[in-house]
Amino acid sequence: MVVLATKLYVDGDARERALDSLRSLVANEIGELAVEFEVGVRHDDFPSVTIDGEDATVARNVLREEFGEIVPDLEAGETYRGTLESWDEDGFVLDAGQPVRIPTDELGLGPGSPEQIRERYGLVQHVPLQFVCGSADADDGDDNPSRLADAERDRLYDWSRGDGRLNVNSATRAEVRATLNRAGHAQDYVTVERLGLLEQSVVCTEDTDPPGLLASVGEYLPAELRCVVP
Repeated sequence: MVVLATKLYVDGDARERALDSLRSLVANEIGELAVEFEVGVRHDDFPSVTIDGEDATVARNVLREEFGEIVPDLEAGETYRGTLESWDEDGFVLDAGQPVRIPTDELGLGPGSPEQIRERYGLVQHVPLQFVCGSADADDGDDNPSRLADAERDRLYDWSRGDGRLNVNSATRAEVRATLNRAGHAQDYVTVERLGLLEQSVVCTEDTDPPGLLASVGEYLPAELRCVVP
């Protein structure tokens, strides 16, 4: 079984659509392998994929690479993926199956408070982020706390140097694309990047104003929306 590092936190019909979307994503990744799989959701909203068959080991590794994995124990110095659970004046808290605090000084994303950094980079709640695990006693004053991974910092800096983005949570990629097109913005974005199962990043064209796009489509998406303005 692989527990994927992306959350399924919506309810009702939206939950069923999200589960269907996840099954399709998993099938796209491992459908050609000699395996059978079943998708479930844990009590903490992380989805689990049970895999059986001749290529089960390969399939698990493919899903770990694509989605990241939630593991029972975190080892200092290793890189993992967690979802952005909360933030306060002291930093970010990621959910990696257990709370992981990233102090403000370890975000590595420039000056400002955690809230200001979240706004600058358009970080919606639950977005998956890579981090390097610190020492187990870092919260007790150890000088080796957890930090954002270098690859994650590079990705977010690239966002701030692009043509602008609109980041969304609580919606699948197909739902975001359909909303943009219905609202008459088919020509205003390059693509919709999947950040997590329910977290998407709309990559704007050079002439598109991200805050203007947010104002236009916000009423159609029952979600948190955050802009990245270069």
